Amino acid sequence: QVQLVESGGGLVQAGGSLRLSCAASGSIFSSTMGWYRRAPGKQRELVATITSGGSTDYADSAKGRFTISRENSKNTVYLQMNGLKPEDTGVYYCNAKSDRSPWWSQGTWGQGTQVTVSS
Repeated sequence: QVQLVESGGGLVQAGGSLRLSCAASGSIFSSTMGWYRRAPGKQRELVATITSGGSTDYADSAKGRFTISRENSKNTVYLQMNGLKPEDTGVYYCNAKSDRSPWWSQGTWGQGTQVTVSS
């Protein structure tokens, strides 16, 4: 199993931008990568995913503002977040799920990085 380390979180004003990075300890070439968010007092929710083939999917709240991308040569996935809103505040987690994993597998999680958007 790969290990995942997120970085790039921080405090930003509403309307600002942040770029999150998730570095994996091994190859992510054959994995679907995802970003999830746990807002204060809420359950963890999907933000965006990108398959091994490059197909992307976004939560409605992220569409038009966030962009997920991957750089397999660096075993890294990114989340570019623009037009940030206070409701984007939370801990952002990276997830990796191998294409060979069984359907019930939750994949591997990173430790998370805090994003705080001030109004």
